[in-house]
Amino acid sequence: MAERRTILSGSTFEEQIGYARAVVHGDHVYVSGTTGFDYTTMTIADDVAAQAEQSLRNITAALAEAGCTAADVVRVRYYLTDRADFAPCWPVFRRYFAGARPAATMLVCGLADPRMKLEIEVDARRTR
Repeated sequence: MAERRTILSGSTFEEQIGYARAVVHGDHVYVSGTTGFDYTTMTIADDVAAQAEQSLRNITAALAEAGCTAADVVRVRYYLTDRADFAPCWPVFRRYFAGARPAATMLVCGLADPRMKLEIEVDARRTR
């Protein structure tokens, strides 16, 4: 039977809603939709690129705890509240994922908090 464990980031949302930042199941790592909140201060920037950067810092911290890096990401999903905000985030996304070239999807949708401009979720495979 494959190992299953959860990774928590300290976000108050995880406790309030009842989910984990990431779930490790065998060699697979599933990172929940992650926004640009800084979980130590529970603050979020107004700028979408800054939110993307913080979101990916949060994601890479969860991946590190799972024994992965951004290079292990095989799937990424970007959820944005405004399609015009996608292109300004490309340099951030490229910095994290250009080496891995994961399969990617971008959707425009509403998010839980009006301050959130994007949410990112990734799947990774541990190869070490």
